[in-house]
Amino acid sequence: MRAALLIVLGLAIGIVGTVFAMNALKQRNPFPHAVMDVMAHHSGALRNAVKGQRCEAAANAVHLQRLLSTSSDIVPAFPGMDQGFIDEANQLHTQLQAAVQAAPADCAALAAALKPVGETCQSCHQKYR
Repeated sequence: MRAALLIVLGLAIGIVGTVFAMNALKQRNPFPHAVMDVMAHHSGALRNAVKGQRCEAAANAVHLQRLLSTSSDIVPAFPGMDQGFIDEANQLHTQLQAAVQAAPADCAALAAALKPVGETCQSCHQKYR
């Protein structure tokens, strides 16, 4: 009885230790995840503005500018990626520059500015996610 109890206790401790180790390995470099979270936050805010027909030029500009500045962190956040990934990231940066320069003041203009950005994001995520 004592041996069975010790075996069960050992297995439980082993499982808990494995879970902690796996979580530590998963979170060893938070930078890539953080970059994508920031991108998702700002693009989500812009999408929600379009859906809700609440597109204010000043708020649009802030979110687009933050997307643009964060997009420059994509390549450094994912070191060792192939040239195709780098090209996609550069294309996204270029499209965000165009969106910032367009300064969309209404929802139709914002939706038009976000369309190529969303397509590039989707293309990259299909290939590299």
